[in-house]
Amino acid sequence: MLRRLRHHLLVFFSVIGPGFITAVVDNDAGGIFTYSQAGAKYGYLPLWTLFPITILLIVTQEMCSRMGAVTGKGLSDLIREEFGLRTTFFLMALLVVANLTNVMANFAGVASSLELFHVSRYVSVPVTAALVWLLIVKSSYARVEKIFLAACSLYVCYIVSGILVKPDWKEAAIYSVKPVLLFEPGYLTMLIGMVGTSVAPWMQFFLQAAVVEKGISAKDYAESRVEVIVGCVVMSVIAFFIIVACAGAIWANGPRDITDATDAALALRPFGEYAFLLFGAGLLNASVFAASILPLSTSYTVCEGLGFESGLNRSFREAPIFYGLFTFLIVFGGGVVLWPEFPLIKMILLSQVINGAVLPLVLAYMVALVNKKRLMKDWVNSPLYNFVAWSAVIVMSGLTVALVGISLRQLMGRP
Repeated sequence: MLRRLRHHLLVFFSVIGPGFITAVVDNDAGGIFTYSQAGAKYGYLPLWTLFPITILLIVTQEMCSRMGAVTGKGLSDLIREEFGLRTTFFLMALLVVANLTNVMANFAGVASSLELFHVSRYVSVPVTAALVWLLIVKSSYARVEKIFLAACSLYVCYIVSGILVKPDWKEAAIYSVKPVLLFEPGYLTMLIGMVGTSVAPWMQFFLQAAVVEKGISAKDYAESRVEVIVGCVVMSVIAFFIIVACAGAIWANGPRDITDATDAALALRPFGEYAFLLFGAGLLNASVFAASILPLSTSYTVCEGLGFESGLNRSFREAPIFYGLFTFLIVFGGGVVLWPEFPLIKMILLSQVINGAVLPLVLAYMVALVNKKRLMKDWVNSPLYNFVAWSAVIVMSGLTVALVGISLRQLMGRP
């Protein structure tokens, strides 16, 4: 028994990386702003969404990880092979738009977090962009993964800062299990944004590509599944503490909108310098982390989908499109942040809503692929997985239609 346990632990630590990193990095600058805004404006009310979000995240991440392990191919690669190049190109275009806005959001997070410590964005953004580029272009997958895993550990800053605020734990516990649905554009936008930032389309493509590049196979999959689940739970725990921290520090003194995530950090200052410093440090870590992952995910997705060479274990000469697209996203995403009149906050919110709107389309393709017996053999979805996945497609589509309908009515001056 001990020998078997030791074997499972060794395999677990050998496969850890893709699932855990993908889930945790989902709490990027855009995600932190979305959760902070939810807590600042609606207090503890949005906490109930974290449980269904966690279930949805586990199911979607597990499906992608399983497809990567069984087929040895990335998600965009499978979509191209099974649904054609035209469909793939359309989906890639949507993802590039959504991901580019997310890259901008994360460089904005780098700028604003370091401005808390009096570092100009004209210094912080170019330096960060250069470091990110060097890390990805000059390192192997194994080295990059170790650095990403180390960055994951720094998310504990949000847990500590949330505790230091001393929020109303009773209210937090009640609304963690009490669903509250308000039919108003702001609340619906927030719900779609929370799902969009928690279960983002880019995650599915990056995770499957990372599983393939790491060489995880079906025989290792039991331990890989555990890793995926642990990462999803950790992501939701971090989101919980961000929301309760902002509910306790901002909403409790009067619900309001915040302009960016640094507003949340500043609001924590009266609760102690450590709460402020930890929230700011967490924002910086999350922004740099995601500024590395998101362009990388986009490069993986586009190159796999369109048939170009990709992967960190290839050189710039072997995969010029892969590294060229990565470089463009870093340069453009960072450069836009240096333009002072650019509406970054609107772009952050829009990116989260775009994620929520694109997600049903990505999920539909995923469910169709994972149920193909020819591809997955004995690893096709169970009825329960199909129920959860198709429910997510229906719910997200419904929320998006409701949001557009209510917004249009308001624009037309109707009650």
